[in-house]
Amino acid sequence: MQDYSQTELLNFENLKSGNEKAFEYFFNKYYSHILGFCIQFIYDKPQSSGITQDAFLNLWLNKGKIEKVSGVESFLYTYAKSKCLNAIRHNQVKERYKSKTLNEKERELDFDILNSINFDTLALSELEDLISKSIENLPEKTKVIFLKKRFENKKNQDIANELNVTIKTVEAHMTKALKILRQNLSDYLPLVLITLILSKH
Repeated sequence: MQDYSQTELLNFENLKSGNEKAFEYFFNKYYSHILGFCIQFIYDKPQSSGITQDAFLNLWLNKGKIEKVSGVESFLYTYAKSKCLNAIRHNQVKERYKSKTLNEKERELDFDILNSINFDTLALSELEDLISKSIENLPEKTKVIFLKKRFENKKNQDIANELNVTIKTVEAHMTKALKILRQNLSDYLPLVLITLILSKH
């Protein structure tokens, strides 16, 4: 998880309050990056400038909805990505009536690359951290059984023998662990399900 300076955090809070200087701070920090990102995919500087300006306009209009300082960059790139995809789609429609050119093929390739970019890696990292903390805060015996089951891939009978308890006790602690984790992570449930499947938590 990226650490942010006190200046960054203060500007973020001020931005949410409608402070124009704080907005200017983020504008200066990200404008050239967003513009370069757009040009890379649509090859049109004037159109890229328009998309970039719209991205910052929408950042201002939606500043109150952004919860974390990392959300500023994510918002700008996500908005720019969406508009670039729209621009590529629009250009493809126009080019259907023209001769097929190498440029068109390049744009189709760019469309695929752009569409595959995922800006949710930070959210996933935060989620993994939240999962780790939630597991750490489980009742001690429940945590021990959960870790043995999910991370050491032990069977219920083996855990029962090792801890000198019944299989039903093991099952009860696993049910308790999953219930607590679902409650703690309810806001992230779709991602949690994916993470659980991938990592076998």
